[in-house]
Amino acid sequence: MLILISDAFDPSLPDRLSRFGEVTDDTGRLPEADVVLVRSKTKCTRDYIEKASNLKLIIRGGVGTDNIDKEFAASKGISVRNTPKASSVAVAELAFAMMLAVPNRLVEAHNSMVSGAWEKKKLKRTELYGKKLTLFGLGNIAAEVGKRALAFGMKVSAYDPFVNFERASDLGVTLVSDVKEAVSKGDYISLHLPLTDDTRGLINSDVIEAMKDGAILVNTGRGLCVDAAAVAAALESGKLGAYCTDVWPSDPPAEDYPLLKAPRVLMAPHIGASTSENLLRIGDEVESIIQENLEKGVL
Repeated sequence: MLILISDAFDPSLPDRLSRFGEVTDDTGRLPEADVVLVRSKTKCTRDYIEKASNLKLIIRGGVGTDNIDKEFAASKGISVRNTPKASSVAVAELAFAMMLAVPNRLVEAHNSMVSGAWEKKKLKRTELYGKKLTLFGLGNIAAEVGKRALAFGMKVSAYDPFVNFERASDLGVTLVSDVKEAVSKGDYISLHLPLTDDTRGLINSDVIEAMKDGAILVNTGRGLCVDAAAVAAALESGKLGAYCTDVWPSDPPAEDYPLLKAPRVLMAPHIGASTSENLLRIGDEVESIIQENLEKGVL
């Protein structure tokens, strides 16, 4: 069996997987590969899959599989898996770090000190305590964000049409069934959505208009779930208090992407899953998936 590691994983992974067969990072050997490991960089399109004539299993290290043509893979008898639980803590901590950074004026405070200014009177802070957080999506990552928000004394609600009230109640979260009602409740709105036809551009001008004035929008889900021009306009007008994001339409985004130059944007270069601990957890799940597929006779 040949395992192709197509993107960046923990350096220990090749040795860990060597018990299953040969492991390579030579992408030129794609036609020979039985298993391909990808993260976000590699796009498993129809053309890519057609070149992989021996492929039986694609594993995406991370949450979601929207960089893989799952329907075409299935038509070729190729199984597609991901590692949804591994990244939960890493991404949740980044989302919450952004939620803390904005009201505490951390970036502005640091930059002012570096420039030699002392802006103690100017840099007024606000607290998360008592504020309302709306989660869009209530999967593994959002659940971890919710736990942290509740620990900070926030009130948490969520919009997720695929989650029942019992799960929400178990997490201490109030479930809301309408998008505009959901955003109207949040001082902070945190997006944890996959990219689908229903979620593409979900946060548009109409939805933003239903938000509280000055609401803070955090996106560690998918960049294309927001209408970038609408968000930029809302930041310019002051309707949105801030936009915090780690996700983009492409890595990196185009130079003319509207949110790169908009005011009150806190940005990171898609590092949500890039903790050393998370890469090791991804490796654990990858090993388990390969072992499972061996036992099923897929490999």
